[in-house]
Amino acid sequence: MPYLKGNLHIHTNFSDGTQTPAEMVAIYRELAYDFVAITDHDYLIKPQYWENIPDHNGNLIVFKGIELEYPPLRYQHIGKILGDEEILFIFNHPQLYRLSIPEVIRQIELISRDMPIHCVEVTDKGVYTKIYDTPEIPLPKIASDDAHSFDQCGRAWIEVESSLDRDSILKAIKKGNFKIGLR
Repeated sequence: MPYLKGNLHIHTNFSDGTQTPAEMVAIYRELAYDFVAITDHDYLIKPQYWENIPDHNGNLIVFKGIELEYPPLRYQHIGKILGDEEILFIFNHPQLYRLSIPEVIRQIELISRDMPIHCVEVTDKGVYTKIYDTPEIPLPKIASDDAHSFDQCGRAWIEVESSLDRDSILKAIKKGNFKIGLR
């Protein structure tokens, strides 16, 4: 089975990014990615957000997603990626909030009462944060760009062992069948 290169955390001008969804998708296609997820902030999205996320660009699969602000924990962001039937929830950028490992574990336990957390982001704006890539956090660790503009694209990614369809990719990520890549 092939490894598919992808990014699960991208912003557009439908929240606080600078490019349109189509422009961001085109950038990742040029970078030879196999899949990306558009994940604009839930509290900033503009009307017609969901309708403006393309399904694909050539062979590049585009996931519809959103970055949720989890209200009980001020500022904690959770990535929600939609497959055809599968949904993936990601504990985003703990480094941004300078969380300790026990704080990350505690927050994941609290959030898991409302939604499952399937993996943890070990990058902050595409920069690897080794502290969170630890077995103490018992979830798969992903890398992503959290790109808000074209110059932030292509710094961190995952390579998933999967067939090229949405649900297979999300299932493989949940199982930890991927490796992280960093520029």
